[in-house]
Amino acid sequence: MNAGWPVELHEGEVVLRPIRVRDQREWQEVSHRNRDWLRRWEATVPPGPAGLAAGPRPTYRQMVRFLRGEASAGRMLPFVVVYQGRLVGQLTVGGITWGSMCSANVGYWVDESVAGRGIIPTAVALAVNYCFHTLGLHRIEVCIRPENGPSRRVVEKLGFRSEGIRPRYLHIDGDWRDHLVYALTAEEVPEGVLARWRALSSGRRPSN
Repeated sequence: MNAGWPVELHEGEVVLRPIRVRDQREWQEVSHRNRDWLRRWEATVPPGPAGLAAGPRPTYRQMVRFLRGEASAGRMLPFVVVYQGRLVGQLTVGGITWGSMCSANVGYWVDESVAGRGIIPTAVALAVNYCFHTLGLHRIEVCIRPENGPSRRVVEKLGFRSEGIRPRYLHIDGDWRDHLVYALTAEEVPEGVLARWRALSSGRRPSN
């Protein structure tokens, strides 16, 4: 996978660009300030065998090196979300699989201070369009805890359909948590997810 990566994606005041080591100060400030807001939804590392404590969390630099290495290998697209010129969140396209599957999954978070402004729906639409139209992926999946109403509304607005529940799917906030599975295939949005979101944002009825 290359298709122009690293790439920046733009829509109005929302920008997706690759995460960088020099984002550390700004990323950590946003992440720390939103710690309580994000704790219920962030993945955690379960204890090891026989109750052994999990290893230490990676440093910011270790995280970025891993993400960029996965991007170089064609398995991931690690973006930060920029709004009005400042870093406000993160969006990662992960689990990129080629061959007969051609699929990936999307995860994201956003600063509570700008939540509800359409930033994450715009970011997800940008990323999914890039995956479908530039990379040539066929299916995108988003897994969300049932309790996370705002995140569910993001994907539902964009036309993702629910495919059911995955019991105890990810370790989050100290335990294994159920997740709802949402998915979208390229055939379901021939005009693109961004076009659907633009129509909704302007009060028009989407064509699909």
